[in-house]
Amino acid sequence: MSGNVKLELRNLTTLYKSGDGVRNINLTVNKGELVTLLGPSGCGKTTILRTIGGFIPATSGQILIDGKDITHLQPEKRPTAMVFQSYNLWPHMTVYENMAFGLKLRKVPKNEQKRRITEMLELVKMTGYEKKYPGQMSGGQQQRIAIGRSLLLQPDVLLLDEPFSALDAKIRSQMREELRKIQTDLGITVVFVTHDQEEAMALSDRIVVMNKGTFEQVGTPQEIYNHPVSRYVADFIGEMNFIPMLDGSTKAVRPENISVSHGTGKDLDGYVRTIMMLGHYIEMTVDTDIGIVKLYITAEEAEQYKKGDPVTLTLGDYRTYSDHQSAAK
Repeated sequence: MSGNVKLELRNLTTLYKSGDGVRNINLTVNKGELVTLLGPSGCGKTTILRTIGGFIPATSGQILIDGKDITHLQPEKRPTAMVFQSYNLWPHMTVYENMAFGLKLRKVPKNEQKRRITEMLELVKMTGYEKKYPGQMSGGQQQRIAIGRSLLLQPDVLLLDEPFSALDAKIRSQMREELRKIQTDLGITVVFVTHDQEEAMALSDRIVVMNKGTFEQVGTPQEIYNHPVSRYVADFIGEMNFIPMLDGSTKAVRPENISVSHGTGKDLDGYVRTIMMLGHYIEMTVDTDIGIVKLYITAEEAEQYKKGDPVTLTLGDYRTYSDHQSAAK
């Protein structure tokens, strides 16, 4: 085991009575790395996270932190801390009491508690909220406190289970940025669970794309986006056009890798269906014989086209899938 590895899962299997769960999971997470488990509901990502945290017993396999086997330890005995989607703050306790709770259990002296809580409130931008109760704060504020409370325990691995999913889009984006800054500043090792591909792309050092209890692809956001190993990953991450070919294969091409011109005769002909302004770029859809194709164009280009214009498309960088599991350039 490399000296840089903080968390290792070895042939981890966690099964429910129904037979659902995850089987033979192998993963290493390096010190200071943020790794995201990404996939649709029911793919097993939360099962893995809760097994690491000790909230669900492993059926077989091992969980190691710093080379030490923690597979059979109770949650409170593990060097992990978990932040849940629902915040899990004590409603009858003030912010200060919520944050002090875990420190008291660990018998940290009171003056040390106060120092660490004051520093943490500053870090999560919640100074001055010590005497407020959870019910007096917004969802984003409660989530800041939940993350701060977990960080106070100085866990070797921080586990985050869809922590921002209950927040509105703007707050969610701000919280992501703040989490990433805190994580890199403190050098914390994080395992993050989400079904939101944009969140995974924005936050992660590496992404694990999951499908029905197995790992479909593990890689950096750039690798996952630019070199999806299967049609499933290509379809799940970002926008993708799937263009059937005469030989039975399928070309997968991103909207930004398609160019458009007037007339006919390039890779694909069709008619302009819609032109939509989407912030800093414009989305065009084109009706073709093989279905609707989506591409991104500039504002200058958009001025040259209108609905119904005959156009021809040129496919740039693409990948070819002969079936659901194999990909070639």
